[in-house]
Amino acid sequence: MSIYKDLILDHYRYPRNFGRLKNRTSTVFVTNPLCGDEIKLDVLIKKDRIVGIKFDAQGCAISIASASLLSEYVKNKPTEELHKLDPAFIIKLLGITLSPNRIKCALLPLEALTKIINSLK
Repeated sequence: MSIYKDLILDHYRYPRNFGRLKNRTSTVFVTNPLCGDEIKLDVLIKKDRIVGIKFDAQGCAISIASASLLSEYVKNKPTEELHKLDPAFIIKLLGITLSPNRIKCALLPLEALTKIINSLK
């Protein structure tokens, strides 16, 4: 097994920032109707910076690992910087080649984060 597959399995089995954030400033819920994956993303934003983030999810290893990796990446980042994140960034973060059916799974956490960031404008 490759190091990237091991990384995905680790983030799937032991997702970082899993749960609900009590003192959140924003929440969004997104689903992938093709496979049934669901992600609820909570963030706490102070001074235009994500200082807290948690997610609750049901889904495949790719969507949960993607949410875990993304949540780790965005901690303490300025919201303005997060506008630049795109699908290519997520694919690179995961480090594996994805089939077209799995790309939507990988991008679901980014969709949730983008909705929150765009709501701040």
